Amino acid sequence: MTATTFRIGGDLSVRRLGFGAMRLPTGPGPARETSLQVARRAVELGVTLIDTAHMYGWGANEELLAEALHPYADGLLIATKVGIVRSDGPEGWQHDARPDALRGQVEDALRRLRVERIELLQLHRIDPRTPLAEQLGALRELQAEGKVGRIGLSEVTVDELARAREIVDVVSVQNRYSLFDREHEPVLAACEAAGIAFLPWRPVAAGAPTSELDAVASELGATPAQVSLAWLLDRSPVILPIPGTGRIGHLEENVAAADLELTPAQRDRLDALDRLPGQAQAG
Repeated sequence: MTATTFRIGGDLSVRRLGFGAMRLPTGPGPARETSLQVARRAVELGVTLIDTAHMYGWGANEELLAEALHPYADGLLIATKVGIVRSDGPEGWQHDARPDALRGQVEDALRRLRVERIELLQLHRIDPRTPLAEQLGALRELQAEGKVGRIGLSEVTVDELARAREIVDVVSVQNRYSLFDREHEPVLAACEAAGIAFLPWRPVAAGAPTSELDAVASELGATPAQVSLAWLLDRSPVILPIPGTGRIGHLEENVAAADLELTPAQRDRLDALDRLPGQAQAG
């Protein structure tokens, strides 16, 4: 049977199927009230890992989670990410992992999340304009001060992960990965070898060719999205999917995927599916 929990960094136990908060609307009005309900329902359903970031609403997502969930239930991990700031460019954001910028974002996250320590802080992107040792050195200093518990990375290569591990203890990696998007398979293998948590974002690929996936879903009495999540949980014991949604019904469907068990034959059929070309690069 597939393990349902994982110890991040060897000591922080979470249920492997988490929740990504990026899609929760944060503006005023009925949509925000629904977001609060979705976040609370996730915890009611047993989710113990919730992923957010400074980039998601430029702090508004962190504030939303605090409004919904503070004081936090025992064992609930709110992980956040820093290293990206708003810009006037076409993408609306840019890298900024200079030590002072990282410290400022961490201080803001502590205030917004209403905590004294961020148990899992991930560098959202490595800043190509700042030496890696300075970026991770700043996070290591915050860790030594007790403001950060554990350090993770996002969207990294195998080489970047190896270089980072020479500077800090990396306990998690958050890269894009799904049944139809396996570009970061080498990074997953490196994480598995080192016992590092691998948090795939965009874990259910949209617009994928689904004939075989639909067939397996029909056999299991499940949805294709549920089978996609079950495949991830079965794929490696270090994978912690963080599917996101703004709807309670969809959330409940996602969480139920943790109870699906693939047969070896079904797993082989899904393993054989080709990777989708041209997956988007933002998240």
